[in-house]
Amino acid sequence: MQVDIFERIRKSTGGPLGQYRDKAEGYFVFPKLEGELGPHMKFNGQDVLCWSINNYLGLANHPEIRRVDGEAAVRWGLAYPMGSRLMTGHTDLHEELERRLAAFEKKEAAFLFNFGYQGILSAIDSLVSRHDVIVYDAEDHACLLDGIRLHIGSKYKFRHNDIKDCDRVLAKACAEAEENGGGVLLITEGVFGMTGALGILDQIVALKEKHSFRIMIDDAHGFGVMGEHGRGTSEHFNVMDGVDIYIGAYAKSMAIIGGFIAADKYIIDYLKYNMRSQIYAKSLPMPIVEGCLKRLEIIDSPEGDELRSQLWKVTRRLQKGFREIGFDIGPAEACVTPVHVQAGVNQATNIAVALREEYKIFCSVVIYPVIPPGMVIFRIIPTASHSMEDVERTLSAFRDIKQRLDRGEFDKEIPNMAIIK
Repeated sequence: MQVDIFERIRKSTGGPLGQYRDKAEGYFVFPKLEGELGPHMKFNGQDVLCWSINNYLGLANHPEIRRVDGEAAVRWGLAYPMGSRLMTGHTDLHEELERRLAAFEKKEAAFLFNFGYQGILSAIDSLVSRHDVIVYDAEDHACLLDGIRLHIGSKYKFRHNDIKDCDRVLAKACAEAEENGGGVLLITEGVFGMTGALGILDQIVALKEKHSFRIMIDDAHGFGVMGEHGRGTSEHFNVMDGVDIYIGAYAKSMAIIGGFIAADKYIIDYLKYNMRSQIYAKSLPMPIVEGCLKRLEIIDSPEGDELRSQLWKVTRRLQKGFREIGFDIGPAEACVTPVHVQAGVNQATNIAVALREEYKIFCSVVIYPVIPPGMVIFRIIPTASHSMEDVERTLSAFRDIKQRLDRGEFDKEIPNMAIIK
């Protein structure tokens, strides 16, 4: 019996996230933060201390970057260059940014992505053929998983950050690739963006002595932040040469749209002509390219070192404080800090409302399908713009929350979101 697609959608619950649409939209999902991007913003008409902005180094409102962004927008407009890079969207400044990114990451070449998510999908799709085998971490980001889903050949996941299971799966993958005349691509992350755990890059690279495979990492949360000079998680682990393909995103440390991929020149040359998301989509607008050049200049400078130092000062105090209070923040080693709460969706909702309405603290509540089922986390994203006063205020609020949670104060029914809004 044929069904009408739209009728099925009309009757659906909306999916894992959409099921919360009626009660949560505008407050928990699709919230509207207003004001200058930074630690102190407005939500729901109130001033809040904000821990939900991807602005690690505080560059979103850096005065020099605001100046460069503004002047570039006036000089170029937002349309130039028009078209894809392959056709009419190629410029000297695009090439210059690629050269500087490649040099920064100590790779032979780099290529810009107009959007990191789509770029990663296309990169994976372009790199592997049907005889190749993909090996990946079970907790890889959705953009990696979607790219892996496009692969028509074999793909095997290993348990998250489990080097023994990774070794086992690699052995199986390499045997299959050998039999079919293919290769093996291992895909993982430098920093896992929901848990703050670092990928076990040093241990994975060491397995190259045992197995024949190539490594691709998505280092969205590591680029500009991890490592002595901000070159990423591969620099942190001193395995930059062992990581074959490095992917960085601008959205976190640069606080702007886009990303890049860096590798040996012959790999980049191949990808330039085969990544469908870049061939058939508009090039990055010139103001973004020029703005990214300035951002990279700051990241790779003494000022960048100072910003990273402040970011890590804030991060370490936060993480130490949460652990002292008795909260589980898991294996968080990078900046993103997940506060795990042993609570159901009902309790978590009440906690979030208390944080926002009583303590005037805004952080995101994360549940399935963004993270595995049964988990609830309050995701804290520290930045170099946060002060130690912000940190202590937040820890004090969560100390109260912990005591109230233990007393059962958050077991009441979920409040009416319409009233709150």
